[in-house]
Amino acid sequence: MTGMTSTARPFLNRRLAEFGTTIFAEMSALAMSTGSINLGQGFPDTDGPEEIREAAVRALRDGRGNQYPPGPGIPELRTAIAAHQERRYGLSYDPDTEVLVTAGATEAIAATLLALLEPGDEVIAFEPYYDSYAACIAMAGGTRVPVTLRPHEGSFRLDLDELRDAVTDNTRLLLINTPHNPTGTVLTREELTEIAKLAVERDLLVVTDEVYEHLVFDDAEHLPLATFPGMRGRTVTIGSAGKTFSFTGWKVGWVTAPPALISAVRSAKQFLTYVSSGPFQYAVAEALTLPDTYFDAFRADMLAKRDVLAAGLTEAGFEVFRPQGTYFITTDIRPLGESDGFAFCRALPERAGVVAIPNAVFYDHREAGAPFVRFAFCKQTEVLEEAAKRLKAAW
Repeated sequence: MTGMTSTARPFLNRRLAEFGTTIFAEMSALAMSTGSINLGQGFPDTDGPEEIREAAVRALRDGRGNQYPPGPGIPELRTAIAAHQERRYGLSYDPDTEVLVTAGATEAIAATLLALLEPGDEVIAFEPYYDSYAACIAMAGGTRVPVTLRPHEGSFRLDLDELRDAVTDNTRLLLINTPHNPTGTVLTREELTEIAKLAVERDLLVVTDEVYEHLVFDDAEHLPLATFPGMRGRTVTIGSAGKTFSFTGWKVGWVTAPPALISAVRSAKQFLTYVSSGPFQYAVAEALTLPDTYFDAFRADMLAKRDVLAAGLTEAGFEVFRPQGTYFITTDIRPLGESDGFAFCRALPERAGVVAIPNAVFYDHREAGAPFVRFAFCKQTEVLEEAAKRLKAAW
């Protein structure tokens, strides 16, 4: 006897029953058990700038942030976030009423959706999508409505007509992610213009996940949707320090939006973590003031790594969709004679000593994502070269 109470109803809330253990946990465990190179989960294998790490140490030693920081975030960080938005994009936000610090972008997404959705509200999101979107929409009682990005001339593109057709009288908000994880697509000015027109015409709220804003490559340009006509007053913009400064474990994210929207999101956020990452907030405040040379060098380094892995995957026989942003590469496994991404990724560690993620986990329409597999290139160059060598030898 375990002493566990017997009940006819499952313990897990039925809204979350479809999610189970994340694929990232499963594949990371496979990486550990097989000694494989883990190109599945998106975290760097080296830390960010030493001066920023030292800023966190200084804050700890000086007793700044060791107790509860202010609920909205420390003033220094909120001011730095507002200054970053102004300097980069010409977006002016009041640090006191229009900026909220969160426990990473994941909490920002959760708090925003819990605050803004009621049961029955529809949320349009581009699939494939980051897996927390679906879970947070479900927890809020909303209904997710996927609009599928499809391969077209070497990248994944949005069908604007399909997006327009997806909007109904029950649509509450659009959940936009650009640069887009996992496909690496960066929405163009023309696409964003049409999205903005649609949001204004149908009076929709928009939540934009822009955590990869500093990782755009080639001719792509990151354009915050809040800068478009009619959008600042209806847009919740989500950012994060983890991806930009390679300190993903610090979990420092933020929301910028008009006061009424910030107030709503804060009402939900205060009952999630309440506050978090005290000393790290001081360090991120300093990180956001780094000169442009840091951001340029960071992007150039990731671009070089993208090209190393893209070349290796191409040589191994994959069809490679070269990303315009993020630090992920999506591949098509059909040229290798495979079509089931789940089976492929579960066999890959034994076959090649490399771990990847099946894109189908990011789709409601699983069949649409079945042949696609995602690799992360935010690793040391020699690790990527070794992974490419192993993959090439396996086929």
